[in-house]
Amino acid sequence: MELSQAIEAAKAHPLGVLVTQKHDGRPQLSNITHSVGDDGVIRISVTDGRAKTRNLRRDPRASLYVGRPDGWAYAVLEGTTTLSAVATSPHDEAVDELVALYRAVRGEHPDWDEYRAVMIKDGRLVVRFTPDRAYGMWSAS
Repeated sequence: MELSQAIEAAKAHPLGVLVTQKHDGRPQLSNITHSVGDDGVIRISVTDGRAKTRNLRRDPRASLYVGRPDGWAYAVLEGTTTLSAVATSPHDEAVDELVALYRAVRGEHPDWDEYRAVMIKDGRLVVRFTPDRAYGMWSAS
């Protein structure tokens, strides 16, 4: 599977499974919602302190599985990640990136001030996943 085809699949299907590596080498799988930017970087909102976040701090390699709802096609993107800073102030770069991610996935929020406050309270940050290869089988449905 071509990487470009897998990225298009990820754009069309924003629900996926993020795979990181536990300290013992076994996989940690997390259901996530993501957005693919025009730059090809896949962004995911995560909470500081969760297993996937700890795993990515230790080992930035990750995989993202996306599947078609009918179950007859899938793509796995492999690559590396970087993490934004943890949200600490309503208008810091982390919160601004979380706002942009929310807009890309869900559109406008009914109360951006409330959203920004929750991002700080939850200790949210953004995973930036840059895929460099892919495999799977995807055909038009």
